[in-house]
Amino acid sequence: MHLLLFVLWLGADVGVFLLGQHFRRRHAYSLEQRIALLKLLVEVDMVPRSAWALMVPVSLSVVHVGGYWTLPGWALLLAWLIGGFWLWLVWDAHRHDQSPRAARDRRIESVLRWLLALFYLWLGLASLLQGAPLAPAWLASKALMFGVIFAAAIMIDVSFKPVGAQLAALLKQGSSDATELPLLRTMNRTRIWVWLVYLMLLATAFLGVVKPF
Repeated sequence: MHLLLFVLWLGADVGVFLLGQHFRRRHAYSLEQRIALLKLLVEVDMVPRSAWALMVPVSLSVVHVGGYWTLPGWALLLAWLIGGFWLWLVWDAHRHDQSPRAARDRRIESVLRWLLALFYLWLGLASLLQGAPLAPAWLASKALMFGVIFAAAIMIDVSFKPVGAQLAALLKQGSSDATELPLLRTMNRTRIWVWLVYLMLLATAFLGVVKPF
């Protein structure tokens, strides 16, 4: 399941990236076609978002089952409850998009993601410096990188936030440099964080397979 979530996360996210690349090609597609691509992008994006939420309880369960960190039963249960709640927030916001309910879900999700980012950063750093609770350096490094992935993925949403208003202007005023260039700049800024997530995911996969130290 851990490997499957990795494949779904990275694979589907590449699909999101490619759809975004085609959306940017204003001279190759009509505005209606580009909006259709964007709608498809939002649907495909639910796969990596779901995998991200489930990766939290699954990663901790794998660490426990592998004997790297013996967690009490309540801690594992809490991890699965947090992952399930996060997954519910993701899909509830998606189903009620553009509503106060969706905005509330996303605010709660944002707080939850930052807390989890801090948890994994602490887990990785503490383990590297003290040799506990994760003794193997490669596993501690994975935990630290996972925290970085959290932060970078959060920044994707932060960087992408202006797109809503910019897209509304594009639909209202039509395609022109005045409406397209600000949108393109926002997408370019977002891509920096996307590439960082990809690199970190590949690095964590390498550490998990090779276990070099």
